[in-house]
Amino acid sequence: MTIATALVSGNEPLPQLVEEAVARALAKSDQPHARSALLFLTPEFTHHDHARQAITAAARAASCLQIAGGIASGVLTEEGWAVDRPAAAIMLFCGDLSPAPSADASTPTFSYAGGNFPPAWREGAPRFGSTFSGNAAPPVWQQGRLIDEQRCELQFPNAHIDVGVSCGLRLLGSPQRVERSNGYDLNAIGGHSAQDSLRLALPPELRPHLAQSLHQLTAVLLDDATANPGEARLAAAQGRHRPLPIIAANSDSSLTLGERVAPGQYLNWAIREPSSAEADMRRTLDSLAASDGAAQTLPACALMFSCIGRGPYFYGRDDRDLAALLERFPGLPVIGTYGTGQIAPSSGTSQRLNRHLQNAVVTALIRPHSKEAHVQSLP
Repeated sequence: MTIATALVSGNEPLPQLVEEAVARALAKSDQPHARSALLFLTPEFTHHDHARQAITAAARAASCLQIAGGIASGVLTEEGWAVDRPAAAIMLFCGDLSPAPSADASTPTFSYAGGNFPPAWREGAPRFGSTFSGNAAPPVWQQGRLIDEQRCELQFPNAHIDVGVSCGLRLLGSPQRVERSNGYDLNAIGGHSAQDSLRLALPPELRPHLAQSLHQLTAVLLDDATANPGEARLAAAQGRHRPLPIIAANSDSSLTLGERVAPGQYLNWAIREPSSAEADMRRTLDSLAASDGAAQTLPACALMFSCIGRGPYFYGRDDRDLAALLERFPGLPVIGTYGTGQIAPSSGTSQRLNRHLQNAVVTALIRPHSKEAHVQSLP
């Protein structure tokens, strides 16, 4: 085996956790050392000394300097997940699929940021990965050292990469045209105030409790849909949309969104529920399995980036998204994180842009021998 993972947790953020994780992964691979590694750590390692010691421990144990990764809310591998205690997840690359620092502006790029989504990442190479914003500046590392810019960028020069996005949403009602907005506040849409429009779209049992239900709800901005309701309905059906968090319900019946919207654009309301999210993840995985890359060869590994609001806390101490991935691709080495944002390329739009999502799961299947990227973006 040329790619192997391990997940180790403990009571303290000690470098010994990383050493043990490397030892377990090397034992799986039956290789004496690695060419490179992805290493993700939980927030208990946020202090730079803890992070630096962990990176050094990984480099020594794996006998390589190409260690990349960062801090996240939680970490996962095919062995399980950890979100509530110090833990280290590592994936060792011992063969030709080893990632390298990004060099080609057109090649799919694994991207990880501590803090906000860098504006420069919106355009250019298609990107997949995650962001994490913590109480302190979360460290990020590449080539075995901490990066001041808190950004990690890697490419897989000998790989074909298929990226799938599960937003985990159930759309409510039909698309509505934005009529009036003010900055981040949505005032009127579809002939109603923003709150009335949302309330009318909700299931009857949630309508009296709008403010208390905002954590389940989201606005969905429909891509390339400013011309007519028919184009908006088609964009919604094809999954060409971007979720916008609903931040607050205001006293003037407006809603504060996580992004500005303009009159003439179309929004759909949506709700996030465990059953619909799991079903959406399974549809995403089915699409990945049926992609062009699947006809070439089986995946060698998977990278999975989930939202901390979508993982085991959302599903009641069981990550059904990870379980669905392992069921669809049994025995596949997997590594990933629970973060505060997910990064994925756009699909079905006239512009090639990268998206910064929340409450989503971004899954990248890594296969040998091709450099193309196929993006499956589902609602």
